[in-house]
Amino acid sequence: MFRLATYNVEWFNALFDDNGQLLPDDAPGGRHGVSRARQVAALARVFAAIDADAVLVVEAPNEGRRRSTVRALENFAAAFGLRTRSALMGFASETEQELALLYDPGRVAAVHDPQGPARGRRGQDRAPRFDGVFRIDLNADGQVDHVRFARPPLELVLRPAGGGQALRLIGVHLKSKAPHGARNPEAAHAIALANRRKQLAQCLWLRARVEDHLAAGDSLIVLGDLNDGPGLDEYENGFGQSGVEVVMGLDAAPALRLHDPNARRALHHPLAAAPTSSRFWLAEEGRYLSALLDYIMVSPDLCARDPRWRIWHPFEDPQCWEDAGLRDALLAASDHFPVTLDLAL
Repeated sequence: MFRLATYNVEWFNALFDDNGQLLPDDAPGGRHGVSRARQVAALARVFAAIDADAVLVVEAPNEGRRRSTVRALENFAAAFGLRTRSALMGFASETEQELALLYDPGRVAAVHDPQGPARGRRGQDRAPRFDGVFRIDLNADGQVDHVRFARPPLELVLRPAGGGQALRLIGVHLKSKAPHGARNPEAAHAIALANRRKQLAQCLWLRARVEDHLAAGDSLIVLGDLNDGPGLDEYENGFGQSGVEVVMGLDAAPALRLHDPNARRALHHPLAAAPTSSRFWLAEEGRYLSALLDYIMVSPDLCARDPRWRIWHPFEDPQCWEDAGLRDALLAASDHFPVTLDLAL
């Protein structure tokens, strides 16, 4: 059995110095009110508990002239004896939040394998490489817009170390729709609407790549933080679908659809209690908001292998709740919780 995970670690970058060494001290970490020492220990506990063969780390430590994502993640794994001791990343982000894979080299081999035509000065009309430019009419005004990823998706080929079926993975962290910088309600609406259009374009770009893989018969997994979910905001009504629905291809032929039971449950039963994978503090309201933002979507051939999904939510998963140490670690480590997939290869 192979276990894959996606885990958004809130500001993982804040826990390392420029040499990729951990900073387990009493200074503030990436979590409000949580020291770096406490967050580091909590993350070690969570990574050990989920015991995955490979973990897509969303918001991985920064890659730059002075910092190395791979070095930081491998130092973290070595410090706590984690078997996911090798790290791999693709195109660097424009932010301090990278996408990277932390994996057990004794169980799986991983290769960065970007698809699509290389970026051109004027972009491409279909699905260019994810560090390129996507041409699309976002506003339906006859004008071509040029869309880029601030955090280019991570495209990988995974193969079991002992031989066996190869998997194609696309790790994602789509742009937030939060209206940062707005000075009044009108500006907030305009920024949020523009961000929504851009995010939808990114989902269409991602969907085009998904269709190419499924049409070719590839075994495909799309995982990560889509920063979107069915009914998450009022702007969805204006576009007809959430980004999640677009990426899954729910209006496509069955052979071209991706499957995630948590997303389907939220889509098909909008008034019922839905699973969640994140928990945010709303200071202005004095309460927490829970949302389903993290997904592991699989191709039809993998769905036929009886996969098992699990969201490690301390208040929704009984085993997480009953283990007080793990429960506390999940709450201290990040504002997202890991999602795992167990799959027979």
